[in-house]
Amino acid sequence: MRYLFGEYAFDVDRREVHRGADIVSVAPQVFDLINYLLRNRERVVSKDDLIKAIWNGRSVSDAALTTRLNAARIAIGDSGEEQRFIKTLPRKGFRFVGAVQEALDPLGTQQVTENRQVELQQPDLALPDKPSIAVLPFENMSGDPEHEFFAEGMVEEIITALSRFKSLFVIARNSSFTFKGRAVDIKEVGRRLGVRYVLGGLCGRRRGKFASQDS
Repeated sequence: MRYLFGEYAFDVDRREVHRGADIVSVAPQVFDLINYLLRNRERVVSKDDLIKAIWNGRSVSDAALTTRLNAARIAIGDSGEEQRFIKTLPRKGFRFVGAVQEALDPLGTQQVTENRQVELQQPDLALPDKPSIAVLPFENMSGDPEHEFFAEGMVEEIITALSRFKSLFVIARNSSFTFKGRAVDIKEVGRRLGVRYVLGGLCGRRRGKFASQDS
């Protein structure tokens, strides 16, 4: 299971946090704290809830809890002043308030063809409340396998650069690359990923051009 929010992808199974194409270093306890807030984002989580879930009910000082919460905010580009993802409600607790999309690993226990059938049955994702974009893998037109790495690297660089804009919702590489090697309809991709814009392109030694279409 992966949670997608802002420019981040939170991979529960691999215990990894991705910001665009980069992996964010997160301490295990901080990862568990973010995971708990994400899984319980429909309600306010109390201090006692966090202590029971993360520290197994052991006695924890307010300073220790605050330190872990600050580390969690830093890991996902948040702050105590901005609180765009983790909100503190005085005398009540905490809640994950960012817009979240859930995604299953397309290469998990099911075959790709089975996943495609499930994907077609899923409802379209709602558009975020800010400009949103997915960058699809560029198609290698040169026939040279070495250009494949160049094309992937270029896409990752674009995703990383776009992710630096806090006003922009960028789909993580792991999600956009599920469409690699597939004949896709741009508008359909936009609906499936819940984005307004989709960027795709052609890459080659003799003919290099890039194409983008509004989904």
